[in-house]
Amino acid sequence: MSKSKAPAFEEALARLEELVNKLEEGNLPLEESLQLFAEGIKLTRQCSRKLEQAEKQISILMADDEGNPTLSEEDF
Repeated sequence: MSKSKAPAFEEALARLEELVNKLEEGNLPLEESLQLFAEGIKLTRQCSRKLEQAEKQISILMADDEGNPTLSEEDF
């Protein structure tokens, strides 16, 4: 994973799944487990930010001309 560019959401999610699988095996040294855990936290935050951005974009796209939402949570 490049430090200069965050991975795409799908790539980050796939890497998170890989990290979880490795950590769940439970046969890693403590130091490596901590490094993988730290990477997982970073990826989780990146994914969360990307989901929040997508949510905002959807809200904007779904708004009427006055900026009011055209759908409410009850519609789902």
